[in-house]
Amino acid sequence: MEPEDEVLFEQRGRLGLVTLNRPRAINALTHRMVQLIRPALARWAADESIATVAIVGAGERGLCAGGDIVSLYNDAVSGDGSASAEFWFDEYHLNSEIARFPKPIVAVQDGIVLGGGIGISAHASHRVVTERGRLGLPEVGIGFVPDVGATWLLSRASGEVGTFLALTAASVGAADAIEVGLSDVYIRSERIANLLAALEATDAGEAVMLLSEDPGAPPLHTTRSWIDEAFATHDVSEIIRRLRLSGIAEAGQAADAIVAKSPTALAVTRESLRRAAQLSSLEEALDQEYRVSLRMLKTHDFTEGVRAQVIDKDRNPRWEPAGDVDAAEIKAFFEPSDDRELGLAALTRTQGELRI
Repeated sequence: MEPEDEVLFEQRGRLGLVTLNRPRAINALTHRMVQLIRPALARWAADESIATVAIVGAGERGLCAGGDIVSLYNDAVSGDGSASAEFWFDEYHLNSEIARFPKPIVAVQDGIVLGGGIGISAHASHRVVTERGRLGLPEVGIGFVPDVGATWLLSRASGEVGTFLALTAASVGAADAIEVGLSDVYIRSERIANLLAALEATDAGEAVMLLSEDPGAPPLHTTRSWIDEAFATHDVSEIIRRLRLSGIAEAGQAADAIVAKSPTALAVTRESLRRAAQLSSLEEALDQEYRVSLRMLKTHDFTEGVRAQVIDKDRNPRWEPAGDVDAAEIKAFFEPSDDRELGLAALTRTQGELRI
């Protein structure tokens, strides 16, 4: 497959269609894919013949399973981290560009939508989830942290469900994805072809609403009481303690899920969400995530987590440290870098001033 074939671009009437085209990898994002999408969106933003953009994934398995983790792992083990830094630089800019795109973007969250798949879809203006949609941020399971603007989204979810999803690495279906704020409307997968056809000539909002249906009650509604109680603290050990003491089977399962994850990733993720809740824009959150991601790349837990889950697949990561993480070490992940910053918040402020 030629690199340009990893993403397909097509104009259908007034619709610009982006198809992520790595179905065997569940359309996991490579740096080259991001580099192809960014200029295409810029061209379509200026093209008066394009009224709406849609993003879909090739194949039946999902929109996007995340970023190319193996490439990040190889860069961490054998490289100097610069390849990962360049990938995240472009990917996070793409996340912001999707959020600020001047025309409607309809992202179809069908099948698996994880990590980077959240970044390429959950910042769109119209987020369509199907009955097959499974959305989540599994990063703490590989010694990493939610990024691609996920800390901005999860920190604004109702109650503590965003924290719950981040620390347990759980995935959710359509109704819960809408409840959490990762999706907007539910459309059955069999009607996605009809949606794309309608978008060729119909206003995006009208086309989406005409085909949308009630996804039913969010399953998270039945667990909100113990989730909000247990996850309200900023201390991960205290969260686990509260879950154990609740006496609720599902809460105990959530505690088991958290205990299996990287203590460093858990602590940094919890702090990332706390800080993101105080920020005023997606771009500020992306700037923060960039600092954290570059530092997480250099940790033992990232390479060990990917090794255990993806490389050797023994599912037996040996985290260091295996217990509580020093507060000073957590704080260091958020310090500004002397040589490498994303700078998105300052850039978007300048662009805003220029438009005025």
